[in-house]
Amino acid sequence: MTKPIASYELDEQRFLTLLGKLIGETEHLQNRPPALIPIEDNAGRHVIESLKPYLKENGGVLELEQVHCDPVNYPKRGNIIIEYPGTTKGTSSPKTISFVGSHLDVVPADKTAWDRNPFKLIIEGDKLYGRGTTDCLGHVALLTDLFIQLATEKPKLKHSIFAVFIVSEENDEIPGIGVDALDHSGKMNPCKNGPVYWVDSADSQPTIGTGGAQTWNLTAHGKNMHSAMPYRTVNSVELVNEALAEIQRRFYIDFKAHPKEAEYKYDCSSTMKPTLWKPIAGSYNTIPGESTICGDIRLTPFYDMKEMRAKVEGYIKDINANITDLRNRGPFSKYDVPASEGIEAVRGSVSIEWLGEASAGVACKLDSDGYKALGQATKEILGSLTPVATCGTLPLVRDLQDSGFDIQITGFGKEETYHADNEYALLSDFKNAVKILARTIDLLEN
Repeated sequence: MTKPIASYELDEQRFLTLLGKLIGETEHLQNRPPALIPIEDNAGRHVIESLKPYLKENGGVLELEQVHCDPVNYPKRGNIIIEYPGTTKGTSSPKTISFVGSHLDVVPADKTAWDRNPFKLIIEGDKLYGRGTTDCLGHVALLTDLFIQLATEKPKLKHSIFAVFIVSEENDEIPGIGVDALDHSGKMNPCKNGPVYWVDSADSQPTIGTGGAQTWNLTAHGKNMHSAMPYRTVNSVELVNEALAEIQRRFYIDFKAHPKEAEYKYDCSSTMKPTLWKPIAGSYNTIPGESTICGDIRLTPFYDMKEMRAKVEGYIKDINANITDLRNRGPFSKYDVPASEGIEAVRGSVSIEWLGEASAGVACKLDSDGYKALGQATKEILGSLTPVATCGTLPLVRDLQDSGFDIQITGFGKEETYHADNEYALLSDFKNAVKILARTIDLLEN
């Protein structure tokens, strides 16, 4: 007799065995080009091997496709699409439930900064240590185990159940090989027939909102000069600081807390923050002619990224036109030095460089059946439903939403260990995770 899907539980030994194999490959899954280009097939082969007895070609029920979106340049970076077919497949009204976004690459780990070997699964009680346990190989092992249970029990479901394990999530310097390429090629189209759960979040509660991110370099231009003669030049360090303060002042007026942020309970509104200085080649007694502050803008999804960039560029244009209106730093601090006997004219200016493509934030649809099912399942299993919204960014997710997917977000690692040294996850969280996902499928079925 087929076991009810809502009663599925994690096969602890099977899960840990696969996770151990995945973590054992992480030294070659680190993603930071050009030095570290992951070979995701090293992890993918363990997933495929685990599922092999359950594939259709071997007498099972699962369908599996490994998709190398750029096989010429990246022949060992394959996405994996797994399907448990439902009874509506091939009909005029197919139904699907998809678990997408769990990725096969990891952020780099510095062995010297860890208390344990980051490239080996180390189990200490409930804690599972290793790079990728939380982000995101733990989710890969979790979903693989769920599909083995589906293939073993063979429940008759209306919905086809999909899992899509992706490559190249942790770094966007090599585009066109991960979920973006799967979407553009049509490989993801069947997933539009039902909710898509992006399984790359943490703390076991639904994430209902994320932020967009845009990195920037703000540069002030003056002129190199000996520090004994500040009246002869524009101090670029002073100028870039004052310009940034004025840009931030205007930013927080135009991008103040949006009314919908309260509905989603965002823990933070849109921000523009400096995070780095570009190194200045000089000395203690030299006023630098150019200074650059770097940072990022985090934008809640209720504002438009293109409009934001245009606004900020407008601030800078106005600042340059009225450069002397900025606050100065004492009587010998000027941003426009006129020419006089023995002194060349120097007029300061600022410019901004946007780095890469911005990632827009996502506001999940709270009236979606997909969200309602996930929320109810979470509350039943954990005893409470406390969805979160954060200005953290999930690259590419907004693109999927804009392509017509009903995106919902969840995950079962630990938020505090994302990208951190000594990354860990809890086995107990993954045991609950199977129950939450299975109950979610059950609710959508019925």
